[in-house]
Amino acid sequence: MAMWVLKGGRTGEREQRMLDKSTVGLGYQEMPDLSSFADRDALEAGYRRIFPDAGDGRVASHIGQLWSFVRTAKTGELVVVPLKTRSSIAIGELSDIYAYRTDLGPDMVHTRPVKWLNTDIPRSRFDQDLLYTFGAFLGFCRAERNNAEERIRNLLRTPSQEPSRDVPKARTDEDDLVLLQDIEQRARDQILDFMSKKFRGHDLARLVDDLLRAQDLTTRLSAPGPDGGVDIVAASGPLGMDSPRLCVQVKSSDAAADVNVFRGLKGSMDSYRAEQGLLVAWGGFTNAVRREADTAFFRVRLWDAGDLLNAILANYDRLSEAIQAELPLKRIWAMAVSEEEA
Repeated sequence: MAMWVLKGGRTGEREQRMLDKSTVGLGYQEMPDLSSFADRDALEAGYRRIFPDAGDGRVASHIGQLWSFVRTAKTGELVVVPLKTRSSIAIGELSDIYAYRTDLGPDMVHTRPVKWLNTDIPRSRFDQDLLYTFGAFLGFCRAERNNAEERIRNLLRTPSQEPSRDVPKARTDEDDLVLLQDIEQRARDQILDFMSKKFRGHDLARLVDDLLRAQDLTTRLSAPGPDGGVDIVAASGPLGMDSPRLCVQVKSSDAAADVNVFRGLKGSMDSYRAEQGLLVAWGGFTNAVRREADTAFFRVRLWDAGDLLNAILANYDRLSEAIQAELPLKRIWAMAVSEEEA
C-alpha cells in the first residue's frame, strides 16, 4: 500500500475543517467535479481550458497531484497532513473514494473521506528524513522513500518510541531533483531539532523567561527542581507588580501535556492571583487540553513548540546576547511560492 502527504493550504486554512469533518481536501476550486473526467488526458485538457497560460511544467505537476488524489490513492492507504496551525502532524487512512462537495467552503470542494488515526502527533516524534519528505512543496504527493509507510505505522503502534535522530537514512537523487521543498518549514524543523537538544528541562524555562523579558515583562524564574506548578511569574512594570500578572508553566517533554497539567496551571493562577496563564509544552497538548483551553480563552494561552518558535522569531533581536549566542539564527529571504504554483 502507499502513503500520501497532503497539505491543508498555504497557511493551514483547511486544516481544522479536515480534522472536524474527517475529510481531506485540495484547493483548485476553479476545477469542476474531477470524477467527470474519464481519463488523465481529459483531465489535462480540462485543466488547460481553465488555465490557458499555465506552462507545461506546472500543468504536469498539477495534473499529477489531481489524478493521484482522485484515482491513484486507494481506500485504506495512509494520508499524512503536516499541520501549519500547530506544531504537529495528523495521520489517517483514506476511507472512501473522491467526492466533489460544496458544503465545506469554496476552497475545499475536492475531497476524500478519512478515518483519523491520530491528529496531534508532535513533529518532534518524527525522524528528520521523514520531516524532509513531509516538506515536499506539493499539495498532494506520494511518500515512499526510506520505508516511510512502515515506519509511520510502527510509530502509530508505539507512539512513545524515541525518534532515531542520529541514524542517517538513504536518500535518492529524486529527493533533490524532483521534490520541491517547503524551505521555510524545513528551516523551522532544523531550528526545532536544535532547540530540542539545546534547551531541555529547566533550560527551556530559561529560554521562555528571556523571551518574556524581551517583551518588556518583569519576571521571576524558579530555580531548577520542583516548581510547585509555576516555572515563571511575570507582570508589567519595573517592579513586576502591574497588570497583566502572568503564571507560566513550561514542559520540555516530547509527550503531550494532559488536562492535569492545564488544571494545575489554573490552580496556580488562583494561588498567585494572576489574571493570565501561559502553558508552554514542547510536545504539544492532548485534545482534551485544547477543548478546555477554548473555554478559558481570555485567561490561558497554549504554546506548543511551533508557537514558541514563532514568538522567538518575532522577538529574536530583543533577546539577550547570551540566549542569542546559545541559539544563533540568521534571517534570510526566499521567494514565496504557493503549493498550487508548484
